[in-house]
Formats: sequence, structure tokens, C-alpha cells
Amino acid sequence: MLARERQNKIVEIVNREGSVLVKELSELFKVTEDSIRKDLSALEKKGLLKKTYGGAIKNRVNTHEIYVSQRKGKNVKEKQLIAQKAFELIEEGDMIFLDISTSNIELIKLIIEANLKITVVSNMIDVMLSFVQPSDTNFVFVGGKMNRGRDGFIGSYTNKQVQEFNFDKAFMGAVGVDTDRDKVYTYATDDALTKKMIMDVSNKSYVMLETRKLAREGNYKYANISDFAGIVMDSKPEEKALKDLQQYNVELFY
Repeated sequence: MLARERQNKIVEIVNREGSVLVKELSELFKVTEDSIRKDLSALEKKGLLKKTYGGAIKNRVNTHEIYVSQRKGKNVKEKQLIAQKAFELIEEGDMIFLDISTSNIELIKLIIEANLKITVVSNMIDVMLSFVQPSDTNFVFVGGKMNRGRDGFIGSYTNKQVQEFNFDKAFMGAVGVDTDRDKVYTYATDDALTKKMIMDVSNKSYVMLETRKLAREGNYKYANISDFAGIVMDSKPEEKALKDLQQYNVELFY
């Protein structure tokens, strides 16, 4: 296969999956990892993707504003598995925060279906819309500046409201986690600052994470892995990632 043909296929995979790993591409195309790195460098220069540590991610320049809406219908089974594990962490009487996360769309369904006697606070519109049906679950919506790409409210006005709370647990979203460098990412700085505030006023924070995101980066680090009480995933990570995570003294749910 010619380099140009291989690079075209790499772009297709990145656009479809959102991220790729050098090792996986090397095995797929049966070429050296060095050849793949050169491919990724060439594609980054053309503006077709962004290189990351150990791979590449989809170029976010033109997709950021519709990112959440694109993800809602993808990997639903994985998100349901994550939501079920997170649901088991909630206790009656809790006040919890549901961050902007497509996994939290599945979690709120479980909460309402079980009619849990808890208080849910959220800045995500999809979570709010779930409360159109009667429920014993109390709900508080945090407003502020609307970010259509994030499907919710983030920024300074939102942060001012959040800082007045004291949450028992927060269930946080992330676009990626770097297990080597102890970083948890999001895309937007405003979103990162809101996430930090939520975690600051929460007794325990859990990051909701599809296991494949352990190889993905974002634009902005909002927390260290060690800042979380636990990581809730859909499946067991690969051996290296699992070993990396265990050094951060964080509970793993998969």
C-alpha cells in the first residue's frame, strides 16, 4: 500500500473513531511505528488531524460546536454500562452533580426510573429535559452562559452558582485521560474551569469514561487522575493503562 493511500485510510479512521494509536495503526497496516508517526506528522501539517502522545485525534477546529450532539447516539451500550456502575455509587439522600457528559444522559434515566430520593444538580440540558416526567427526585438546574456545543451552561456565571453548593458526589465527563502524565482533559477552557469548580465543592468526584478514551487527549487539562475518588468505565483497560491507573490511588469500576 502506498503512503498516500495509507494516509487517506488513517484520516477515515480518525474521523470515524475520533482517535487512533500509533501501535494499532502499525499493526493494522503492517508497517513500522516510525512510518505511522511520519504519516501522522504529514497529516497534521495538512490540518487533517492533531497528533497526540502515542497517536492522533480528530481535528477539532470545525467540529467542536457540535461535538456533544454528535456523540449522543454513539457507543450507547458502553455508556449504559458506565451509568449502571455509577448508579450503584449513589446513596439515598445524596446531593449529586451531573456534569456535561453523554454517559450522564444514561445515568439520569436510571435515577428517575428508580425514583431515587436524592437531589440532582446539573448544568446539562439533556439532564434537565429528563425531568419533564414526575419524579420524587429533586432537581436543581444551574444556568449561566449557554454553550450549544457543550449542550449546557459553563463559565463564570455558572461557577458563581456552583460554588454555593456542597455536593456529596459529582459525576464528571472527560474527552480523554493521559495515564502516563496524570491528566484528565476537556476541550474548552470555560468548561474546564466549571469542572474544576464542581470538583472543588464535591466530597467525592468520579470521572465517567469510555475505556477507549484512555488513549485520547483534549485541549485543556482540568484535573489530575489522582483528584478523583474513582474512574467509572465500561470495560477493563489494557494491562499497561491498568497498571498506570493503579499508581494514582484511585478506585476503578469496570
